[in-house]
Amino acid sequence: MIYSLRSFSPYSHLSPKTINHLRRCSGLNPNVRHKGRNFFELIVCSTGFRPCIDIHKGKVKQIIGSSLKDNNEDYSSLITNYESTMSASQFAELYKQHGITGGHVIMLDAGEESKYAAMKALQSFPGGLQVGGGINAKNASTYIEVGASHVIVTSYIFIDGKLILDRLKDLVYAVGKERLVLDLSCRKKNGKYAIVTNRWQKFTDVFLDESIDHFAKYADELLIHGVDVEGKRLGIDEELVALLGRLSTIPVTYAGGVTTMEDLELIKCIGMGHVDVTVGSSLDIFGGNLPLKDVVEWHNKNKMIHS
Repeated sequence: MIYSLRSFSPYSHLSPKTINHLRRCSGLNPNVRHKGRNFFELIVCSTGFRPCIDIHKGKVKQIIGSSLKDNNEDYSSLITNYESTMSASQFAELYKQHGITGGHVIMLDAGEESKYAAMKALQSFPGGLQVGGGINAKNASTYIEVGASHVIVTSYIFIDGKLILDRLKDLVYAVGKERLVLDLSCRKKNGKYAIVTNRWQKFTDVFLDESIDHFAKYADELLIHGVDVEGKRLGIDEELVALLGRLSTIPVTYAGGVTTMEDLELIKCIGMGHVDVTVGSSLDIFGGNLPLKDVVEWHNKNKMIHS
């Protein structure tokens, strides 16, 4: 389904800033008709909210991901935006109560405390959450058996910045394409989006726009963090969202920089309704100013229109 224009005038729900973003990022003019349809009729209203549970040392935290380093046992370089008193399983229960599926449980370290917390979260919401962090072909099925709907993988399929296709195929064999999410988080390099691994510190030689179709053959979904803006509450990476909306042929979720409800609308519009969104540090449940209830209402409204 597409937006119904009966419920609002074309500009009533968008600010002038958002309209200008639409013109620039989509290459379309909202003031004219395209192939016989109003611009807003071209936006498939399927964008949804994907919650997150980031776990570090067994605790739910919001950390600027680019501050994570390998081989840093004292974590002195970490920039932590928030540490919750709620457990990972309590957050899973919260998302379950709201009926929001497809959220991400991410283990930010390899410690047993974080693995245990992740397992408890998956058990609290069977089939409702995906899990990532240290996933490989040997352990992936364990997380599925515990209750994960999907496993999320990045670094395992790269060695020294190069894609190891056999490892990707091993993952597909272990859990099936329908259970695999590829995290292709990226940073700008020479004007293009390069996929980064190893806690986003290592650039690969793979660029997102050149490889996204290839990866879609092996995965059910893609997860893309805009690393340059992630966790900083400075606004979204508009160019990256627009690229995902144009190029991804399978479900894709964007994360990074969401601060306001208008950012969510902007992702929906410049992603042409094809890009889901994760919100972290800006949510009130993580110490931010954006009410979870407002985001859930926005999600439900989009899904209602889409259905």
